Amino acid sequence: MNGFVDTGLGKITIDTDVIATYAGSVAVECFGIVGMAAVSMKDGLVKLLKKDSLKHGINVMIADNKITLEFHVIVAYGVSISAMADNLISNVKYKVEEFTGLTIEKINILVEGVRVID
Repeated sequence: MNGFVDTGLGKITIDTDVIATYAGSVAVECFGIVGMAAVSMKDGLVKLLKKDSLKHGINVMIADNKITLEFHVIVAYGVSISAMADNLISNVKYKVEEFTGLTIEKINILVEGVRVID
C-alpha cells in the first residue's frame, strides 16, 4: 500500500519503493553501517548490496498512513550494535518523516552480518 498526503488542493501518493530508497540512502550514512543486506531465501546466504540497489534490503509497510520500516543491515566489526541502532533509528525517523510528511510507527533492524573495515 502506498502512503498519501492530502494537501487540500489534491492528494500526493508516495510509493513504498521511494520511501525504501530514501531510507536506505539515509541508513548507509549512519556510523557503523557497512551496507544493506539481501538474504537469499533459497540458500540462506547474505549478500552486501551495492549503493544502487539499497531498497532491496528494506521492507516498507504502510497502514493508516503510518510507516513501518524493516532494515537488513551489515555492520562494521567492533561497533556497538546498540549505539548503531540508536543512531540509525533517530536519523531515519527524522529524515524520512521530514521527506514524506508521514509518521514512522516502528523501525525494526535485523543485523545480518559483520564485516571488517580496512
